[in-house]
Amino acid sequence: MRITRQKVLSFLPKRPLRAHKGTFGRVLVIAGSEKMAGAGVLCTRALLQTGAGLAALALPKSCQSTAAAALPEMLTLPLAEKDGVLSLRAVKQVQQFIKEFQPSLVLIGPGLGQSPFILPFLDKNTLPAVVDADALNALARNRTGVQKICGRFPLICTPHPGEMRRLLGHAVGADEKQRLLCARELSARTGGVSVLKGYHTVVTDGKEVYVNTTGGPALAKAGSGDTLAGFIAGLWAQLGTADGFNNSTALKAAACGVYLHGLCGDLAAAQLTPRCVLASDVAAQLPRAFKQLERT
Repeated sequence: MRITRQKVLSFLPKRPLRAHKGTFGRVLVIAGSEKMAGAGVLCTRALLQTGAGLAALALPKSCQSTAAAALPEMLTLPLAEKDGVLSLRAVKQVQQFIKEFQPSLVLIGPGLGQSPFILPFLDKNTLPAVVDADALNALARNRTGVQKICGRFPLICTPHPGEMRRLLGHAVGADEKQRLLCARELSARTGGVSVLKGYHTVVTDGKEVYVNTTGGPALAKAGSGDTLAGFIAGLWAQLGTADGFNNSTALKAAACGVYLHGLCGDLAAAQLTPRCVLASDVAAQLPRAFKQLERT
């Protein structure tokens, strides 16, 4: 099934007149490293712009001041690090923060590098999770990684074809039929929703399948996946808080996220040319994208 404007409008979270920030969910983002300090800022800005109520970015202590200055609307949690990435000691720090912050869901992976934090954290996690980038790579490096998280918490995985190949252990075909099969296979293994990124991004819970109809080469740029992960997490925070964190709200959030991400890329390309669009330019188009969606 193609993701259409009408389908996205039917899925989008509502904005009640008497709402407060708690109405729209709290997201804990675990992202960034010394070499990729901007990844967490990109996805946190994106999720707040989709309408999530509150966000906290957990990142290496050395990156905190830079990130906080870049996005004053978020909370920051400085964590223990070693060699520029989150260390094992950060697991307990995050667990303590979760008790205090009580996030609705967690987004983990962008820019984390080969951190030893990732698998121990996921092994203890019970929160709904968007798992992206280096968190997917960590799962792929551990033969039982995917099995460990299977069915333990509501889940959205967002691999590009290279990450999908590593997760499944076999090649990902370029044609649409093979991409659909791979996305379904990952959902069958994890029990969650899979987003196979690329031209005509595929979204599935293993049963229903959606293929995106927006986006193009403007999105082929560093940081684009971080922004998409933020879109999806922000929308799921709202839908899940209203209707429960499950595969149904995860599927809706992922479908809306990829459509809006592609639409924002198209709008940015029309203004800046496909060659010149940056990931931050994509998120900046969200107001125009929402207006275009909701135009009668």
